[in-house]
Amino acid sequence: MTLASDPSAPPRGIRIAIDRGGTFTDCVGTYDGRDVVIKLLSEDPANYADAPLEGIRRIMAHFLGADLPRGAPLDTSRIESIRMGTTVATNALLQRKGEPIALVVTKGFGDCLVIGNQSRPRIFDLAIRKPDVLYSAVVEVDERVTLEDYAEDPERRVTRVDVKVGSPEAASAELVMGLSGEAVRVLRRPDRDAVRAQLQRVFDSGIRSIAVCLMHAYTFPDHEALVSEVASEIGFQHISLSHELMPMIKLVSRATSVCADAYLTPAIKRYIDGFQRGFEGGLGTKSVKEAAAGSKGARCEFMQSDGGLVDVDKFTGLRAILSGPAGGVVGYAITSYDERTKIPVIGFDMGGTSTDVSRYGEGRYEHTFETTTAGVTIQSPQLDINTVAAGGGSRLFFRNGLFVVGPESAGAHPGPACYRKGGPATVTDANLFLGRLLPEFFPKIFGKNEDEGLDPEASREVLQELADQIQRETGKEMDIDEVAFGFLTVANETMTRPIRSITEAKGHDTSKHRLATFGGAGGQHAVAIAESLGIKQILIHRYSSVLSAYGMALADVVDERQEPDSTIWTDDGDVVEQLKRKMAGLREKSRQALRDQGFEDGEIVFEEYLNMRYRGTESALMIVKPEAGWDFGAAFVKHHRYEFGFTLDDREIIVDDVRVRGIGKSFRYDEKSVDEQLKTVTRRDVTPDKKHGESKVYFEGGRLDTPIYKLGDLSVGDVVKGPAILADGTQTIVVTPSASALMLETHVVIDLPENGKDRYSKASAEREVDPIMLSIFGHRFMAIAEQMGRALQKTSVSTNVKERLDFSCAIFDASGGLVANAPHLPVHLGSMSTCVRRQAEIWKGKLKKGDVIVSNHPSYGGTHLPDVTVLMPAFDEAGENILFYAASRAHHADIGGITAGSMPPHSRELHQEGAAIKSEKLVSEGKFDEQRVIELFYDEPAKHPGCSGTRCLADNINDLRAQVSANQKGISLIEGLIAEYGEETVQFYMVAIQNNAEQQVRSLLRAVHERFEGADLSAEDFMDDGSPIRLKIAIDPVKGEAVFDFAGTGPEVYGNINAPEAVSYSAIIYALRCMISEDIPLNQGCLKPITVRIPPQSLLSPSENAAVVGGNVLTSQRVTDVIFKAFRACAASQGDCNNLTFGFGGNVAGQAAVRGFGYYETIAGGSGAGPTWEGTDGVHTHMTNTRITDAEVFERRYPVVLRAFAVRRGSGGRGQHRGGDGVVRDIEFRIPVQVSILSERRVYRPYGMAGGEDGQCGLNLWARRVRKPSWERSLRRLQKQQQQRQFNNSNNNNQGEDQSKRQENNNNDDDDDEAEYEERLINLGGKNSALMAAGDRIIVCTPGGGGWGPVGKEKALGRAKALGGGGGADPTRSWKKGSHAAREETALQA
Repeated sequence: MTLASDPSAPPRGIRIAIDRGGTFTDCVGTYDGRDVVIKLLSEDPANYADAPLEGIRRIMAHFLGADLPRGAPLDTSRIESIRMGTTVATNALLQRKGEPIALVVTKGFGDCLVIGNQSRPRIFDLAIRKPDVLYSAVVEVDERVTLEDYAEDPERRVTRVDVKVGSPEAASAELVMGLSGEAVRVLRRPDRDAVRAQLQRVFDSGIRSIAVCLMHAYTFPDHEALVSEVASEIGFQHISLSHELMPMIKLVSRATSVCADAYLTPAIKRYIDGFQRGFEGGLGTKSVKEAAAGSKGARCEFMQSDGGLVDVDKFTGLRAILSGPAGGVVGYAITSYDERTKIPVIGFDMGGTSTDVSRYGEGRYEHTFETTTAGVTIQSPQLDINTVAAGGGSRLFFRNGLFVVGPESAGAHPGPACYRKGGPATVTDANLFLGRLLPEFFPKIFGKNEDEGLDPEASREVLQELADQIQRETGKEMDIDEVAFGFLTVANETMTRPIRSITEAKGHDTSKHRLATFGGAGGQHAVAIAESLGIKQILIHRYSSVLSAYGMALADVVDERQEPDSTIWTDDGDVVEQLKRKMAGLREKSRQALRDQGFEDGEIVFEEYLNMRYRGTESALMIVKPEAGWDFGAAFVKHHRYEFGFTLDDREIIVDDVRVRGIGKSFRYDEKSVDEQLKTVTRRDVTPDKKHGESKVYFEGGRLDTPIYKLGDLSVGDVVKGPAILADGTQTIVVTPSASALMLETHVVIDLPENGKDRYSKASAEREVDPIMLSIFGHRFMAIAEQMGRALQKTSVSTNVKERLDFSCAIFDASGGLVANAPHLPVHLGSMSTCVRRQAEIWKGKLKKGDVIVSNHPSYGGTHLPDVTVLMPAFDEAGENILFYAASRAHHADIGGITAGSMPPHSRELHQEGAAIKSEKLVSEGKFDEQRVIELFYDEPAKHPGCSGTRCLADNINDLRAQVSANQKGISLIEGLIAEYGEETVQFYMVAIQNNAEQQVRSLLRAVHERFEGADLSAEDFMDDGSPIRLKIAIDPVKGEAVFDFAGTGPEVYGNINAPEAVSYSAIIYALRCMISEDIPLNQGCLKPITVRIPPQSLLSPSENAAVVGGNVLTSQRVTDVIFKAFRACAASQGDCNNLTFGFGGNVAGQAAVRGFGYYETIAGGSGAGPTWEGTDGVHTHMTNTRITDAEVFERRYPVVLRAFAVRRGSGGRGQHRGGDGVVRDIEFRIPVQVSILSERRVYRPYGMAGGEDGQCGLNLWARRVRKPSWERSLRRLQKQQQQRQFNNSNNNNQGEDQSKRQENNNNDDDDDEAEYEERLINLGGKNSALMAAGDRIIVCTPGGGGWGPVGKEKALGRAKALGGGGGADPTRSWKKGSHAAREETALQA
């Protein structure tokens, strides 16, 4: 390793880089051209207090040749620099052990983080687990600002304001120009004394750290600054302000970020203070400057989650969360990427509990600006690292006929079975048993006296138990080798899913990448992972097991600056010059910050970015300054086409943010690149004398005699052909029979052949279901549906699809049976299959390759009209037979009808709800029929009296194109699967995966029959109009079948709560999946043991022209309630979606077309309690899981002021376990709009269960400004009218009539002048529509969930293994796994 800031000058002292992980701490020291690697336990209180300090002591003792006693301060004059990544922040977040904090937020938004985006983390968990908030107290400040203009304004009005935020005039102005260039209206200024009193109470309670996040502070920070001043005067020790940390729009993300900073920074500071006490002399830039005057000091920098270093004095909690993984990304990026060849690299960091994957290409780090870590959504620049909960310590299970790896981990204690602590079977045990891990290369730290090696016999025993279980449950005999290898194959499949998501889902081809593997377990899996992804070359750095620490030694110091903007991009000089001035200001601030850290101007470089998006979308792209100059517009269009596959040429481009990344170049990496070494290396086969030993290692097909080589014995140019194992004290690399390894100075390079895979496969002719293949196909089918969803979200335009995620994607077999459905929206689960089957029958023999069908009609498998289904057949190679279908269903924000948003509360006939499409070709042999779309969505709905066509046609067309694109993605991925495994095998496992799900449902039904001792199950509930929904379930325990009989359900309604039959199937399949409390493939097999009887002419089987818009969003919830009630599974949840729409405009027949907009949202409520869980507040339940638009984005896009969005305290039913509370959403309209509410549970309360009390009903209120009644004014008006009539009788000529009209107007004017107004709350009922004036408000109070068990009975919270148990022993399970930070134990980095 050669690192030099000045190659001509010898280093002043020792350079140290440290990665403090959850289990091990890695240290790399460099001095005078020599380097040393030290690995030690992160926690070893018997020997040392702090692992990084101990690592530094050992490195200094090594280089100085001196015995440095533990506990004695270390001399910083011998140290040039310390660079460190730490898990202190990550662990504090995971364990919720940060500083007690208070959140200071705008009045009305004290619960914004409790509600979040209102979606639940795992849609099939009845015991909903949302992450706990970080704050201990909330202060709601009575202040308010909003944006004057709105993005959806069809007139595109822009208010110009001269008064700028922060100026003296801004203190009293009503309109102020914000930092983003948007006009801000100040509605209420905070009262300084009131704020002081509120904060003083918090201070007196003992809290010393506060997080401040006020509405629109990203552009108007003045009110946050006032709060900060008051808090400082009171004496708070830490104050985090959202506008300083991340001035970006989105209240919830900014609030969680500022809370994380306030919560973690004091813990970070305390750790740093303790760390610094271990040194004689200071640490950091300040100490180095003082050292020039005679004191001692050393540079000390910490790795931030964006991949840049920062001085120890400027390190904060928000930027610390991905500190360790970021070092690994920097390490492989610098050591494995060549600027000349520009071959992109995928990073694969496999540790003990999880695997981190990332990508580096185009010579720049890929950043993301919003990620969720340990249940906390962080808005801050972070390296784009995806984590999957599968590592060396991941546990192995055989469940429901499938091989399952993780997410549970054995951790470090007890660890894998081979650790001699009685642990379970893990990936490590499988590798050890198969000979892919060698005990002799592991430290002897196991056993009672911690002096024994790994125990292969213990691994054999736990794997034998799994083999025995498989034989018992399936009758299939598999030897232990097959079982262990099967689990490794499934683990590899689990780990490739996130890699595909960061490459293929973003338009990159994985096969054109290299795989850089690091982490203790990476070398054992790298070849299999590369083969699965089509990658031909693997790079393993010689320091791969400590690459995170090594990366910190190579990293640059970074200073990030960002300001909001709202400029409309044009290429003319004024706009560019304005943005250049803003960029220059940020550049200068960044330059000064880096100068303060000791950098000269010649060592500082800048990356300049504009965050840009199309008007009307929220998908901004961070565009780096083009090399040719300031042509950001063209760069954005090019990047948008590459990322999303389309451009919106008719829309303006908005600049959201201006960003500068200042980089202080500290050290230079002088090693030759891999490509340079490959050009000059002389290859030769390794000589036999270098073989260390030989072992029997299992590869597909059996065990092979496999030579073992010590990495240290191999020379540059040695070629080792597989099979082989390369190992040293820190890593083991498996070279499969078809691969070969080449030794370079810096790397081991593994080359894979162009064809032939060392992976698990079975001859396609075999017709016995193989559980390993079944598990692999389960993963692959689900991954395809997930990638379809990502493609749809990416390429769509509307808020409904892109932000609220109101869509589903699935693949179906040739008969229309559901094969895999990504967990998007439950209401689409069973109903899409009905639609696909119906369309397949209609078009049988008539479809050609490239044809696409569109349908939304309820009688043809639709749910309600806004849910538009697009399906596409996939043919065999000959183009004759359909093999399968790909389909996507998306909720379109408007498709016409009698109200904006196409969710009319008073529709009586189907045509009043918008465009109704039974079956149409959307695409014919690849040609998109846009003219027919215009006819279907815009022209035809407007032919009905009082109805309009769609109010957002462009969005409809773009979203339909996105759906076609998503389907095409699914088809191409399955075609790839067929190319890999063969058509017969894929078809066979499409059926097998459905049979597997069928067996799980049959087992569930038998268990339910036994639990209820054979009694028939029945339940009834009512819609608010009194319509009953009745259900009786009869179970045949021998066959494991059930009849769901809805006899007695009410007749079809002359209203819109009728639900197509497909909706009931969706409710059944969802409820059954919830009650099977383990992950199973969700497909058509779930319904095979079920017979559904729906009485004809009932509201669950309506006629063709019946209105149904409420059936999908209201009746579906009631059907679900009734099913769970019959099974005694849980109390009722809110049983409603609270559908709110507003807007104006349209092309109503006989009227001039008016340009306008339509908006639609659904609002959360309380979830029902259960036998082992409490209900959850403010969350979407059962048949929906859509997100809500962030409060600040809501006000930027629409003419509204969101007055409050809060939990409705006390609305959940009381009981042994309390039902969740609903919410209150209070929206004020700034212009006249048509507002519609479509809701339920306003009459019948959500039921409690087992003695628990019912939840509260919902309530919809119209806060209307009405004229105050006055007897005197009424009398005067009556007298004036009488006088007017007398005057008219005596003046019959035209002049007199004109004069009388003027007089009448004058009288009315006088009357208006005298009128007094008041605000009245008017109950809208459950379903209503009103033309609301400017200043009117709608207040939606949503229902709570029912309680479980009698009030006062001791709670039974714990392992939720009863029906619907999604909680598990760990309440964080539903959100912690898969987070970027779930990697605190890397037990295999030994």
